[in-house]
Amino acid sequence: MKLSLKQKIAFGLGAVGKDMVYALSANYVMYYYQDILGLSATFVGLILMIARVFDALNDPFMGILVAKTKTRWGRFRPWLFSGTVLNAVVLYALFAAPAGGAESTLMVYFSVVYILWGVTYTMMDIPYWSMIPAVTDTPEDRENLSVVGRTCAGVGAALISMFTMLAVGFFGGDSEITGFRYVAMGVAAIFVVTEIVCCLFMREDDGDRIQVAGVKDMFRALFSNDQALTVVGTIVLINMALYLTSNFVIYFFKYDFGGAGWKGDFTLFSTVGGAFQILGMMILYPVLRGRKIPNEKIFLVGIGMALFGYVALLGMCLTGYTHNLIVLCVPGAVVFAANGVLSVLTTVFLSGSVDYGELKSGRREESVIFSMQTFVVKAASGVAIFLTGVGLDLIGLAGNTDEEAAIAQQSASTLTGLRLLMTVLPMIGLVVAVLVFRKKFKLTDAYSLEINEQLKARRAGRS
Repeated sequence: MKLSLKQKIAFGLGAVGKDMVYALSANYVMYYYQDILGLSATFVGLILMIARVFDALNDPFMGILVAKTKTRWGRFRPWLFSGTVLNAVVLYALFAAPAGGAESTLMVYFSVVYILWGVTYTMMDIPYWSMIPAVTDTPEDRENLSVVGRTCAGVGAALISMFTMLAVGFFGGDSEITGFRYVAMGVAAIFVVTEIVCCLFMREDDGDRIQVAGVKDMFRALFSNDQALTVVGTIVLINMALYLTSNFVIYFFKYDFGGAGWKGDFTLFSTVGGAFQILGMMILYPVLRGRKIPNEKIFLVGIGMALFGYVALLGMCLTGYTHNLIVLCVPGAVVFAANGVLSVLTTVFLSGSVDYGELKSGRREESVIFSMQTFVVKAASGVAIFLTGVGLDLIGLAGNTDEEAAIAQQSASTLTGLRLLMTVLPMIGLVVAVLVFRKKFKLTDAYSLEINEQLKARRAGRS
């Protein structure tokens, strides 16, 4: 099935909306509940980890439900629409927490609402990415659609990074509580509109290629797909590194970089990072592919770029150059550009693992395999934010729950710890990702084409 420009645009808009929602939750939930509302950072991180355990049980079953769905509107779009509407409502509730009440009440509220947010996001995210191998069976079209989806997802995440704190100040004035409530409402509305457009124009053409098995058989196929598991593990490590940076950097700008205009400086840094992440997807990756560089080589280039950026940033932290915004933006741009390239590649690799699984087992498990991506991306953010919470408590960072008070001053040891956490932890994750990839990954460009040809021959033999 040949993809039209209209379909690509609709798919891209869906990615913009859903990643605006995800980025708002992943990047600001710790700051909102710990620094603004006053909950323990470790408690917030612990709840996020518990939610991820629940998702571990929920996501694969959600993938099975999607795979078993048959309606006049298709297999994926009913879940995409219903999950979007529910998640938009829960997102608003997440950033409209009751302030001023008992701490125990707020703890219960946060725990329940965040778990609901994870469940409803899963409902729409699994069918969204599962559409890639279902709407086209050619590797080139899948790669193009993966680039569109990941690029537009990067745009959505970048918009949140660029404008959230400025929008919070604009709508809330001196009250960040009010500001976050209005920002969440606006993001939820954009989310619903973009996913409706995606549902209207995307068309599924999976025919008889998806064979739905029982739960036992599907899990057997899932865990026998060593390449899906390898890609998933790599996604966890890469995303965890980025989320660690995203969660720590707002504290860095507020308490270390400091100054009355810290929100503007943070926004500029985030804007530069977001822009380079998009450029990594839209320009750097296509340029490298245009030079006929295999995807597996581009992956190692991306990891190398990210590590170089973190090493440079660590050097600045240790030598006292962290108060020059222009200098800080240089390694930040390198890290985010590399992440843009890696985001596209991991989606391409995961789509390829669907073909690999079909060749091995005779079943196409799009929804089950892509449910793993949904789970691991959330798991990565959960692990990252848990480490963030524990790290903030260990270094003794004191938050600003009184919105009328001056920004709290931190000790020298606290600031040093913050700088190390922001750079060293992500580097560890990326190094482990390289080791996993080099040891386990087999879906090279050449092997992926060979798999595709074998599947075409097999399907032709059935007809």
